Order: sequence, then C-alpha cells, then structure tokens
Amino acid sequence: TMINETQTFQFILQGFSEHPELRILLFICFFFLYMVALAGNVLIITAIVFNSSLHSPMYFFLFNLATMDIICTSSILPKVLEGLVSEENAISFGGCMAQLYFLTWSASSELLLLTVMGYDRYVAICHPLHYNTMMSKTLCSVLASGVWGLCAFNTAIHTGLMIRLDFCGPNVVTHFFCEVPPLLLLSCSPTYVNTIMIVLADAFYGILNFAMTLVSYSLIISSILKIRTTEGKKKAFSTCSSHLIVVSMYYTAVFYAYISPVSSYSPEKSKLAGVLYTMLSPTLNPLIYTLRNKEVKQALRKILPFTKK
Repeated sequence: TMINETQTFQFILQGFSEHPELRILLFICFFFLYMVALAGNVLIITAIVFNSSLHSPMYFFLFNLATMDIICTSSILPKVLEGLVSEENAISFGGCMAQLYFLTWSASSELLLLTVMGYDRYVAICHPLHYNTMMSKTLCSVLASGVWGLCAFNTAIHTGLMIRLDFCGPNVVTHFFCEVPPLLLLSCSPTYVNTIMIVLADAFYGILNFAMTLVSYSLIISSILKIRTTEGKKKAFSTCSSHLIVVSMYYTAVFYAYISPVSSYSPEKSKLAGVLYTMLSPTLNPLIYTLRNKEVKQALRKILPFTKK
C-alpha cells in the first residue's frame, strides 16, 4: 500500500511579509547593514594579516571573530534581501539545511569564542607578566581550532537530526531564515530527540558559557579595583571594555530569543533577536573594536590610502 504523504521539498520564508509597506525601507536598511558588516570585517581581517604589530593572541581571536561574522551575515542576508524584492520567498529543502548549518555554526562559534576572548583578557590583566607563556601561539591555535571544530560537530548533529524529519503539512517558516525552532513546529515526525539536543545546547552555549565569561570578568574587575592609580585602572579597563560591550550585546539577543522551550517559541521575539545577532552584531563588532582601539586604527591608516595624511 502506498502512503499518501508528500515530503516537502521547499519552504516559504515568512520574512517580513506581514509588513508589506516597510519592504523598501527594510531592503535599504538591511542592504546598508550587510555592506557595512562585510566592509568592516574584511578591513579588520586585512589589518591583522598585514600588520605584524597585530600578531598577538587578542588580534588572532579578533580575526576569528571577524571571519565568523562574515559567515553569519552572508548565510542570511542575501536571501533576506532577495525575499524583500520577490513575491514568493521560497527556499529549497537543501538550501534551508545549508542556511541552518552555516548560521548555527557561526553563531555558536561566536558564543564560544567570546568566552575564549574573555579568558585572554583575564590573563592579560590578572597575569600580565606571564601573558606570553600562558597565551602561547600553540594554545591560541588549539583554542580557536577547538571552537570551530566543536561547533561544526554540534551543528552537524542538529542539522542531521533535522534532515531525518518528515515535513508533510504547512511549509511556511515563521521567520526570515531557516532556524531549528520554527522548522520543528512544521514537522509531522516526533521531534523529541531534537528538543533534547536544543536543551543541551542551550545549557552549554547559553548558561555554561555565560557563567565562564562572568567568572573571567569578576576576576578582571576585582584585579582592576586593586590597581592604585586612576590612570592604571583606566588603561586596564580600556583593554577589555570593547569585548565587554560585544559580549553584553550578543548575550542579550541570545537569551532574549533562545533560552526558552520550543513550545513557547515566539516568531516576533525570534525575528527581533535574529536581526540583532545576524545583522546588527556583525555590523557593530568591527566598529566597537576599531573605534576604541589605537593599534587597529594605526594599522588601518597604513592600508587605507585615503586615511594617510
């Protein structure tokens, strides 16, 4: 007997279709954010690669962060822009899974990398005399490779669990990109294993990572408060203030949208958080790190002809 069940081979991304009057404005805003994010992150990568003065652990991790931001924003924004100018915002099943993979990989890698960068700032401020031995090139390479590798493995599990599901009913994804919670709501298969994996990932990426970052910054702040001179305190704080701003911004978006069960998924909340971490964060990260950093500014002046005096 034949089972009368059709497998969904494409999804429709709802995007921002509930606000058709805002399409042109959203297209202009998102296009601008994408261009600024790409230009800013490419400039940071170029400055770090071509300036030996920036070949230190802090900038090595910043290079990795800029790369993650490019992958994150490029996995989402071209499709979002296409959806804002086309009538039906369809995405193939394979395209949806690819988008899910690259976005989850880069976003989760960024969370882990921010924790690693917090540890780097802790060593720089609390153990300055041992910084070069504690943050050796080998350790930095192992930490960065571990972040990329662990997150690629975790994302492969999530994507693999998604591919095995059947989608045989409604195919409208209530988001502007393919993401785990709204896709699970469309599946006609049991999603128990997927939900367990989400809870474990939330616990690891959200709660454990956040706790580790808090520990790093508690130690950093207590160390800064022990510095006797005001000038010394200002100098120490300036080396970690950029990272603290980025961490606060990123975790706010992640906690707002994801540290909740799939059953209580809210499309509006998730779309807002999605804009924050796939568009705003990759755009602001290069600005935050360059505007508050003399070394990066000097490096950029060397490679940008119009900034040379």
